[in-house]
Amino acid sequence: MTAATLITKPLPAHPLPKKPLPAGWPRERYESHNRRLKAMRLAIALLDTGVYRPEQAPNRTIRSTAAEIGVHTPSDTTCRMVRALLYDHC
Repeated sequence: MTAATLITKPLPAHPLPKKPLPAGWPRERYESHNRRLKAMRLAIALLDTGVYRPEQAPNRTIRSTAAEIGVHTPSDTTCRMVRALLYDHC
């Protein structure tokens, strides 16, 4: 018997192109979608800087990370979402 091998593809050098969201959604759905994307970007940036636990990420830290990566200042709700993502990571 042969052992299964894991084939991995190299990551693309540039991010995938953005696609427009479908028309006809209620405004709240667009806002929620964009808020979740922003929270994911911030959570990834925090993980890259060594912040792995929610208690290591007060609003001040999340907002300074947002400024470093060029994202608009997140709201308190978005900061809570970032901490929730970090909590799920643990």
